[in-house]
Amino acid sequence: MSGFWFSELSDLSEQQLYAAYAPPAEAESWLRVNFVTSADGAVEVEGRSGGLSGTADKRVFKVLRARCDVLLAGAGTVKAENYRELVLDQGRTAWRRAHGMEDVPIMAVVSGSASLDPGSELFTKAPRRPIVICSAAAPTERVRDLRQVADVIAAGDDGIDFPAAIAALRKRGLKQILCEGGAMTFGYLSAANLVDELCLTVSPLLTGPGASRISAGPARSAVHNLRLRHTLHEADNLMLRYLRG
Repeated sequence: MSGFWFSELSDLSEQQLYAAYAPPAEAESWLRVNFVTSADGAVEVEGRSGGLSGTADKRVFKVLRARCDVLLAGAGTVKAENYRELVLDQGRTAWRRAHGMEDVPIMAVVSGSASLDPGSELFTKAPRRPIVICSAAAPTERVRDLRQVADVIAAGDDGIDFPAAIAALRKRGLKQILCEGGAMTFGYLSAANLVDELCLTVSPLLTGPGASRISAGPARSAVHNLRLRHTLHEADNLMLRYLRG
C-alpha cells in the first residue's frame, strides 16, 4: 500500500491489519506512539483512557503491541491504567513466532525517581524481565530493590534524558518501540524529535472540559510536521496513522 488510503476496519483481515502498521522497510528502528482521545480532545474519562476505547481501538491496540520489541510507558500511566504483566493472546504470539520475534515484548517503565512497586505483578509475573528507566538521582534504595526484578537504566542526571534512554533500548536490540504514554512521556519524546509515528484513535465522545490532552510538559517552540498515512473507520471511531514528515 502506497500513499494515503482509507478503509473500513472490518474489511481488513488480521494479516492486512498487521501489514497496514508495518514500519517503513528502510527503517532500522522505529518509535511509535499510540493514544486514544475523545472528539473534543480528552485523553481520559474519570482518570483513565479505558472509557474512550472500544472494540475497534482495542483491535488496533493489540496489533501494535504484537508488532513491538519493547512497550514503553511512564510510571503515571502504568499506575493509573493498572498495568500488569505483559502478555499476548495465542494468535498474537503465533504471529510473533512466525516473524522471528520473542513471544512477548519487554515492558519498559519510565520513572525518574524509580517510584515503582517491585512487588507488583507487572514485575513479579512478567514473562520477560522488564526494564525501568530512571535518572541517576533516583534513591539508591529504590533502585536496589527494583534491580531484583528488573533491569535498571539510568538515563540523565536529575531528570530523564530521553534521547539517551531510547538509545539504550536500541543498543539492547529493541528497535521497534511502542509508547503508550502518558502525556508527559509523549511530550518529552516529541520535544526531542524522537517520535517517528503517531497512532491516534478518535472516539465519538464529547467529554467536556477538564481532561488533559495527549501531550504535556514544558512549553517548547519546536513543531514537527506529520503526514497522514491511513484512516480506518468503525462504529464512528477513526483510527489515524501519522508518520513523521
